[in-house]
Amino acid sequence: MRGNTVDQRTARLPVPTTWPAAAAGAPGPWAVGSGWAVGTFGELLQGVLPDDRHFLVTLPITTGSKATFHYCDGATGITVDAARKRKSARVAALALEALGHPGGGELVLDSELPEGKGLASSSADLVASVRAVADAFGTAFPTATVESLLREVEPSDGVMHDEIVAFLHREVRLHSRLGHLPRLVVVGYDEGGQVDTVTYNRRPAPVDAETRAEYAALLDRLTGAVAEEDLRTVGGVATRSAELHARQRPRAALAPLLEACAEADGLGVVVAHSGTVLGVLLAGDDPELDRKTSHVQARCARLGGPSTIYHYAPGPSARRDATEGNGDVL
Repeated sequence: MRGNTVDQRTARLPVPTTWPAAAAGAPGPWAVGSGWAVGTFGELLQGVLPDDRHFLVTLPITTGSKATFHYCDGATGITVDAARKRKSARVAALALEALGHPGGGELVLDSELPEGKGLASSSADLVASVRAVADAFGTAFPTATVESLLREVEPSDGVMHDEIVAFLHREVRLHSRLGHLPRLVVVGYDEGGQVDTVTYNRRPAPVDAETRAEYAALLDRLTGAVAEEDLRTVGGVATRSAELHARQRPRAALAPLLEACAEADGLGVVVAHSGTVLGVLLAGDDPELDRKTSHVQARCARLGGPSTIYHYAPGPSARRDATEGNGDVL
């Protein structure tokens, strides 16, 4: 799917002649819908607030997941093309029920997001699935409804929101909208392996009162920085969040990437707190972007693994029309 344009508001797709219900002469109507959802490169900030609420702040990227839903009112249940995507089939069924339509259909998922890395692959699949079901009937769910549907399935990273948001991921509820930033580039590095986000979030991780107060202060600081498009402060908050989290979960690549960021005069280091990727933030309009990118990539190579370039998704247009050059492994 790389290189194709997909819009969650797309017109209904042509009916495929291979749809089994049509071949069997099953009753209609039946239709096809398409949905798209972006991922997030880890979190700009993640922690626990003084009132004990766990939160994260998204960093939407242009890489994401596409879902296609083939609806037939004569079908029983929803099938999915990959067994490991059962949660997506479940949320699609909930979406169909919410729309008041009988039957079921087939869900096909095509994701650019690797699983277990901290890029919100599961959440993007779920959101794309909900959007595809709605699109099949020429409608769309409000984001609050999307939240409620995902709440029935698993914790979510907040990728149903186009802008940067503070999100209560365990509750699957919006905390606050921060807004949009100018273009950003992330030079990402993967430490390897996979992390099950749902299992990870179930682990007890006590956070003392002093640290909770710091997280609240960091959220206030980040909220102001996004509003003012202050990329240096955004990077500083992301770096501090990475350092705080490393107290509980040490990351071998953090120190080398902090050094690489300083050497390249980058904005800061962003991590997937419950994933395996880390990255150096760079301003997309930096006149020395190519040189800085190459420098960070060279440092990543010395760590023994490939680097991947990701691009911040600058708002609601960040579907497939904003992804040129995104997700390139170098």
